[in-house]
Amino acid sequence: MITKDTLMKEVFVEGLRKYMQEDEKVVVLDADLAKCLGTNKLWADFPDRTFDVGISEANMVSIAAGLSAYGFKPVVTTFAPFATRRCADQIMISLAYAKQNAVIVGTDPGICAELNGGTHMPLEDIGMLRSIPGVVIYEPTDAVELAALIPQVFAQKGVVYVRLHRKNPPLIYSEEENRKFDLFKADVLKEGKDVTIVAEGIMVETALSAADALKEEGISCEVIANHTVKPLDEKTIVDSAKKTGAVVTCENHNAMGALRSAVCETLCENYPVPVRSVAVKEQFGEVGKVAYLRKAMHMEVTDVIDAVKEAIKAKK
Repeated sequence: MITKDTLMKEVFVEGLRKYMQEDEKVVVLDADLAKCLGTNKLWADFPDRTFDVGISEANMVSIAAGLSAYGFKPVVTTFAPFATRRCADQIMISLAYAKQNAVIVGTDPGICAELNGGTHMPLEDIGMLRSIPGVVIYEPTDAVELAALIPQVFAQKGVVYVRLHRKNPPLIYSEEENRKFDLFKADVLKEGKDVTIVAEGIMVETALSAADALKEEGISCEVIANHTVKPLDEKTIVDSAKKTGAVVTCENHNAMGALRSAVCETLCENYPVPVRSVAVKEQFGEVGKVAYLRKAMHMEVTDVIDAVKEAIKAKK
């Protein structure tokens, strides 16, 4: 039973355990952070298919590529900046270019790195990987969605990057809904007519809170939870933009290269409307708890409300 206290890393590890039980070709590689993600709990059951390569992330990805070339299905896990920044060339050449298969799990995305500070705060990881051909980029909305989509993630061919919050972000869904999730389809959580808010990850709850507050002012917001940035569900976003005429993107990432960029590119080519964004803009990360970092990076509910009003004003 998934509750508000369920850690997303626990959901992921249990999904991975099931995957390993079903397929003996699945192998897990860690870079001295297995205890942080919880994959150390797999060591006893799968001693021949769990490997800790030490603090050697780029080498870990190269090992994964080699294992894939011999028919294995590697799952690579470490903190998101090390999984992307440090391994960009290996992901590009050894995996994507070589047409190998791997699931890369980067944990503590964006400001969720909290007290680890700017060096460990990935605000550019999606932007880096999005430009590599064939890479699928998925950021779970909550633990319920993650549990439902894990099988679809593992079923993909090629490179899949999972941007995983280790802890317990707010639940957006409940298991009782028995909702059907699709890795490649965005989810319209709230219908509206004045503006579309497209959000991902921890910003989905922020977008919903902003929509509730704006409703009191007579502004009707359509809220879309967009869990997969690449490939983007262009149809859902374009259809919503046609209805509302304005869009606001909300993401726990740099404003360049990720959700805002993907949405703007899609709308520019298909249905141009005013777009405003709530994201990190020309800032490095810093040490702090999420509440402080939201304020410092202008990612609060009030920032979404302001962006919505600007987008609606731009329509006129």
